[in-house]
Amino acid sequence: SIIAAAALVVAPALMGVEAFLVIRYIVAILALIVAWFALQARQWWWIVVFAAVAVVWNPVYPFAFDGPIWVAAQVVAAVTFIVAGALIKVERHPA
Repeated sequence: SIIAAAALVVAPALMGVEAFLVIRYIVAILALIVAWFALQARQWWWIVVFAAVAVVWNPVYPFAFDGPIWVAAQVVAAVTFIVAGALIKVERHPA
């Protein structure tokens, strides 16, 4: 979650640049990973949130968002990743 949040904090500086595509890949992939951990932790509500993040930041069929709302979405998503990282806990079972 911290890596995704860091990428989203840097994202507004890279908007409009080709490097923003890398940010989209990072965020989309890490959103799916966090959703998987939420599934394992049986915290179903996070799955919906991170599935939506993965769709909005998907690099394959990107949405043409721009402007202040898109910049604000980067910040909201970063905070969401941080909160989820603090709240989603998966039990580890010894091998």
